[in-house]
Amino acid sequence: MYTREQYLKQVKKLIDKPVIKVITGIRRSGKSCLLQLIMSHLNVDRSQILYINKESLEFDHIKDYQDLYKYTQKVFDGIDGNKYLFVDEVQEINQWERAIVSIFSKGTIDIFITGSNAHLLSSEIATLISGRYVEIHVYTLRFQEFLLFRNAKATDHQNEFNHYLRYGGFPAIHHFTLEPDIIYQYINSLYDTIMLKDIVKRNNVRNVNLLENISKYIFDNTGNIFSAKKVSDYLKSQKLKVGLETVQNYISYFTSTFSLHKVQRYDIKGKRFLELYEKYYLGDIGLRHALLGFREHDISGILENIVYLELKSRNYKVYIGKIGNKEIDFIAERENSKIYIQVCYLLSTKETIEREFSNLLRIKDNYPKYVISMDTYFGNDYEGIKRLNLIDFLLNEKMIEENAPVI
Repeated sequence: MYTREQYLKQVKKLIDKPVIKVITGIRRSGKSCLLQLIMSHLNVDRSQILYINKESLEFDHIKDYQDLYKYTQKVFDGIDGNKYLFVDEVQEINQWERAIVSIFSKGTIDIFITGSNAHLLSSEIATLISGRYVEIHVYTLRFQEFLLFRNAKATDHQNEFNHYLRYGGFPAIHHFTLEPDIIYQYINSLYDTIMLKDIVKRNNVRNVNLLENISKYIFDNTGNIFSAKKVSDYLKSQKLKVGLETVQNYISYFTSTFSLHKVQRYDIKGKRFLELYEKYYLGDIGLRHALLGFREHDISGILENIVYLELKSRNYKVYIGKIGNKEIDFIAERENSKIYIQVCYLLSTKETIEREFSNLLRIKDNYPKYVISMDTYFGNDYEGIKRLNLIDFLLNEKMIEENAPVI
């Protein structure tokens, strides 16, 4: 088992602290493995640990909060010392938060839970123990983790990045030979699970065909600005009857599973968030390729998606920037820093260079600005805007300066 050091370090600081550890993320991002790693680092007797995996039939008898509470009390009855409760995919337990809050209130059991639903923390637990839980979001593999899973040499980085572009970062793909038929079959089965179990069943979706058409449209428009109305108009042009509210609901179902991330637009001059025409990025680019096939002419949107997930993995808050009628790919903020980023495939023409750099030059503050591309040779920086190679950016966090305070 490969250690996801980034997440393990975060959780280890919280062990035996009076907070519930809530680990979220898309299915098969590595949450269960993280729980196993945490348990292996606990220097206690096995009787002091209770692990409940709701994807295992062994725990099918735990259906609601009462079952969870009674089972936990039974297992830990008479056990001395620190006790640890791990519940994997807790959202499968009806009203789970009532049991978790009750167990937590006793103060004798350290609790770790995972979930594949973004609404996990919008439930009753958020108000019952406000300020008493910590969320750790687990993303699929970053490129530097992908290289570790592949045992790759430094000389193989470009070749491995081509694999990363095609297959994405789901950890389990490394159990297989990296071939399209095999990997996409696995990711398609994962997509089906998300669709049928996390969306159709949970939300009582009746028109599955419409749901699939909406998903294909969104996946096909990764990195493009659009609205629910635009999706609705497109479907109507395909002779599919659909209301605006239905489209909005179906999109929200995807974001709730972390298979899709909604990114707001921010008016840099007006200093306000915009209500319309947001962007969406996939929780892993492998989902897009498994559903639609890998298409090289869509490379710009794919690269944007990779940069977005990398920034999120580095704990940045990420927005889309608007200045006048121009777009800034990303505004990223973290602690006391802010950066602006443009992403493109290659700076191969004068027109491309003008487009990418001129947008950033319109911003008159002094925060660091970057253009990230697949180019391997650069001249000098362009009027204070730094040029970065994408692979270098993914492998070296220190390339991004953090010396400007956020106002």
